[in-house]
Amino acid sequence: MNDKNKYGIKMRKFCKEHEEAVCRELSEHGASQKLLDRHLEKLRWLQHERLIHLIVLLLTTICELLALYLALVALKTAVSLAVSLLILAVLFFYVLHYFFLENTTQHWYRIAEEIMDELDK
Repeated sequence: MNDKNKYGIKMRKFCKEHEEAVCRELSEHGASQKLLDRHLEKLRWLQHERLIHLIVLLLTTICELLALYLALVALKTAVSLAVSLLILAVLFFYVLHYFFLENTTQHWYRIAEEIMDELDK
């Protein structure tokens, strides 16, 4: 087992490498059932990642709303405002990452469709 990914993978790099491999395989050998199966398996992984990040995004949003309420209505302290701003920064990056996952998933649906269409020829 390779230790370079022991603490997680870089999703953007993972997705880019997979797309490049699929494009290379299509251009060199054409569509195959094996390629489609591999792509659909990685698409399932991406969908799972997207679901987990959606759940985390929703929970982070709830925390931000609670922190904002505490900062502006209930406590009205600088510490509660700082916590709210910190959570807002985290939320911003979660939205960006979720946006990437969502758009990549949609793009991979199109790639799967292209492979299926080529197999049907």
